[in-house]
Amino acid sequence: MNFFRKTIGRLTTWGIDWFIPALLLMIGLAWLWPEGGLGGGPFAPKSLAGYGISVIFFLYGLRLSIRQLLGCLSNWKLHLIIQAVTFIVFPAVALLFRNFFTSGPYEVLWLGTFFLAAMPSTVSSAVVMVSLAGGNIPAAIFNASFSSMAGIVIAPLWMGMVLATGPEGFDITPVLLKLGYQVLLPLFVGIFLHKWFGEVAIRFRNYTRYFDQSVILVIVYTSFAGSFSSGLFTNMGIGVIALLFLILLLLFVLINILIYMLIKKARLGMQDMITALFCGSTKSLMHGTVMAKVLFGTAGQGGIILLPILIYHAMQLTITGIMSQRFSKAGKEF
Repeated sequence: MNFFRKTIGRLTTWGIDWFIPALLLMIGLAWLWPEGGLGGGPFAPKSLAGYGISVIFFLYGLRLSIRQLLGCLSNWKLHLIIQAVTFIVFPAVALLFRNFFTSGPYEVLWLGTFFLAAMPSTVSSAVVMVSLAGGNIPAAIFNASFSSMAGIVIAPLWMGMVLATGPEGFDITPVLLKLGYQVLLPLFVGIFLHKWFGEVAIRFRNYTRYFDQSVILVIVYTSFAGSFSSGLFTNMGIGVIALLFLILLLLFVLINILIYMLIKKARLGMQDMITALFCGSTKSLMHGTVMAKVLFGTAGQGGIILLPILIYHAMQLTITGIMSQRFSKAGKEF
């Protein structure tokens, strides 16, 4: 019993809780009962997820302090490295391998991997890991928050560029319009109301995160229901999934090595090193599920597009959790 409790406690410290098993449960439910995620109407799961997206970003804006963000601008070298890796280096590395995955399930999985690469950094888990490891917490909050806001625009632009060069073409205008009223408008309304309701929203953030996670679970269910219903997973065996896992692991390692080299080149301290590693190599599952619904909401391939970011999410929580423990025990010695 003590071993079980210690194991659960350690997994919780690493950020691994009920949510990852719940994600797997939603994928299993979509496989067994895809019809439940395909219905229409204002109270269908897809519609409810759309409303939930707007509420998520309203609450996020409500907790966001622009004044606090502006106070962290002086450490510009660290911010530049993290944001450049997040929005330029990550997608560029994925683009290098585009021509190697152009047939069968590999093409859609590459698209999902590029979709992952274009996403912003995580917010809560990155800040928690930086705190546990003894990093620069204000800089972590700044970069995670700035990345989340910038990613709302930058990620769709990256995807629009890639999809527009495909054989079917892609018109990004409807996507940007949908992002405007479904994501940006609630976000800015929340930021505007932060002065009056921000403290309350921050105080209850541990409760509202369950709402965020519930919306993500619904999006995962409906996305995978569409993919299973369309038969897109038929030709995708264990070998393909194992290859995807290996590629994502190599990508994670490569990005961390690059961040380490850039921080050393910039002659920044160990606290900034820790912050850069945890904020520059992680990707936001929340933004990934939201963007997938906006970009591929009516397409059957939504589940496959989400697969890389789901695998990466579980992997980054595990690895960064171990890293944070090592940094903490080693007294911040790298």
